[in-house]
Amino acid sequence: MDVEVKKKNSLKGVISVPGDKSISHRAVMIGSIAEGLTEVENFLVAKDTLSTVECMRKLGVDIKLEGNRVKVYGKGLYLSKSSEVLDVGNSGTTIRLLMGILAGQEFETILTGDDSIKRRPMGRVIVPLTLMGAKIEAREGNFAPVKIRGGKLRGIEYKMPIASAQVKSSIMLASLYAEGMTVIEEPALSRNHTELMLQTFGARIEIDGKKIFCYPGSKLKGQKIIVPGDISSAAYFIVAANLLPNSEVVIKDVNVNPTRTGIIDVLKDMGGNVELINERYVNNEKIADIVVKSSKLKGIEIGGDLIPKLIDEIPVIAVAAVFAEGTTVIKNAEELKIKESNRIKSMTSELGKMGAKIFETEDGMIIEGTGFLRGAEVESYNDHRVAMSLWIAGLLAEGRTIIKKGECVDVSYPDFYKTFDML
Repeated sequence: MDVEVKKKNSLKGVISVPGDKSISHRAVMIGSIAEGLTEVENFLVAKDTLSTVECMRKLGVDIKLEGNRVKVYGKGLYLSKSSEVLDVGNSGTTIRLLMGILAGQEFETILTGDDSIKRRPMGRVIVPLTLMGAKIEAREGNFAPVKIRGGKLRGIEYKMPIASAQVKSSIMLASLYAEGMTVIEEPALSRNHTELMLQTFGARIEIDGKKIFCYPGSKLKGQKIIVPGDISSAAYFIVAANLLPNSEVVIKDVNVNPTRTGIIDVLKDMGGNVELINERYVNNEKIADIVVKSSKLKGIEIGGDLIPKLIDEIPVIAVAAVFAEGTTVIKNAEELKIKESNRIKSMTSELGKMGAKIFETEDGMIIEGTGFLRGAEVESYNDHRVAMSLWIAGLLAEGRTIIKKGECVDVSYPDFYKTFDML
């Protein structure tokens, strides 16, 4: 389905964004291997998270979905063998985290996904899980379909070559089944939702700087989880309200976990007008309302330890950079190449079609702030973050913009276009 977007003059209003995708996935997975009932409120009902629900059901977990409320009747750590292949659809979180849980099961499972998933590297998870004792086969040793036979695991000390919340989470989930302590060391801090949620469910996890200590023998108990709004979904409104004149938008109840607020840090560094109010904690996660007003942005350099805190927001930051004064350089972001699409290539190509002066580099992009885009026909590459970022570009461009396969936003934010129409 093609989606058309035209220039808007300003954005005003109060909105909520859907529940956090990362936390929704984890609440269902960890609830499934906990004992007793886990109730999840404000669950993100989208293609990716529903893939997690279906996979857990096939592993014998009773899950009831009523609107955005979910009841998970946990089976405890040990699940039932699935009679069929588990299909994760487009969800990298589902396949990588589930590999950690399956590493501890006494049966064999095959995991697969769509064409995009089959191109994404799984070796980064296979290596540590194999060290722990799981037996894993994958296409070319790195790609789905993946066959995993779990069993007796042992704790390991693992120095991660890259900062990745999915890899770290997979190892942490496997550590619940291991003999002896598991120690994980990250090169830079990545989002820490798994650590916080495992602690909420009763696991003994200790954090010391970039080291995570996972103690064996924890029993998880069902919890009530309230999922905050997803900052990755809020990012599009934050950028749009900064760029469109005479705008003021309030986004309610958003997750502002410090490992996720890179988008706010970057926009403030660029001179953006973003303020957090009504800050509080729910289920160990920090939540706030975000107030955004129009501002004049300037180009900056973005890289280093900041990248894991905003990896999903870089496509929309590229749009902001087009309208910032001066040049913006994004570096150390090679991870973008192995997302749903190669997001470096996708964004430079499509913003280029709209007249942006944007250049692809080995590990990022260089964007000259021209302050101008023209409407064009652009490709989403079936990548939800690319489609949503191009929509923001279309709101600012002269003329009309057509986004090919714009319905791919359903992966994380089915009501994305509708919410913009409300403002």
